[in-house]
Amino acid sequence: MTIKKQYLKSKPEVKITFEIEKKDAPNADTITLLSEHNNWQAIEFTKLKSGKFKTVFNVPTNKIESFQYTFQVIDADKQQMMLLPMGADDYVDNGMTDGGKNAVLKIA
Repeated sequence: MTIKKQYLKSKPEVKITFEIEKKDAPNADTITLLSEHNNWQAIEFTKLKSGKFKTVFNVPTNKIESFQYTFQVIDADKQQMMLLPMGADDYVDNGMTDGGKNAVLKIA
């Protein structure tokens, strides 16, 4: 998994790229990003020919300093699981009774 942050010079935004290697989600049919920055609305990753998944989006740096997120994976059998991102800036309790975590990405 890789996370790239590119701060834009032309406006107060950061371009964020998430990539998930095939080995990190070998049976994935689809992957979506669930994130606090957009009220937990799913952002679907694009599946590349290599089997890697990728998504890119911009976030304003003048409105939030960080956000929580996680990945939702659906496999070919339509089984759903959550995938905790590696390489996050921090991890916090997700507030659910399952003891799970959310990743945190700092942008400001």
